[in-house]
Amino acid sequence: MKKKKGQEEIVGFALIIIIVSVILLVFLSFSLRSSRKMEIESYEVEGFIQAFLQHTSNCEDALGFLSVQKLIFSCDRDEICLDGKSACEAMDFTLTEICENSWNVGKDAPIKGYQLKIISDETEIFLLNEGNVTKNYKGAAQDFVKRAKDYEVSFKVYYD
Repeated sequence: MKKKKGQEEIVGFALIIIIVSVILLVFLSFSLRSSRKMEIESYEVEGFIQAFLQHTSNCEDALGFLSVQKLIFSCDRDEICLDGKSACEAMDFTLTEICENSWNVGKDAPIKGYQLKIISDETEIFLLNEGNVTKNYKGAAQDFVKRAKDYEVSFKVYYD
């Protein structure tokens, strides 16, 4: 009789361990799903602006290939690259390519959209919108002056 009672207790203990394990697996799966949502940090957006301003474009002038920051100045002055394209066309191509390769936007992606805007003396010279605008976003701006003109580059990343 004693042996049988011990076996029943072991079976009961094993069932409790199995039930607790299943509950832990369910909680673990929910926590992994919810951690998919990724919040973008402001320093990432600021770093992105700094990086793409230094990126070398495919627009060449007499001194060599222009960085995106110099390309902004050239576009504002309606200059032409050595290959015959306008600086604004080269800037549009370069910035669109950089953003598409850097920010994965989609319904199933954590990032729902972005907006890149470049302003020269309160006149918009470039605007790139991709994806959807949401209530949640992180943004940053970079201001600089060239030949008594004020420039502002702003970038916003929208997420859930």
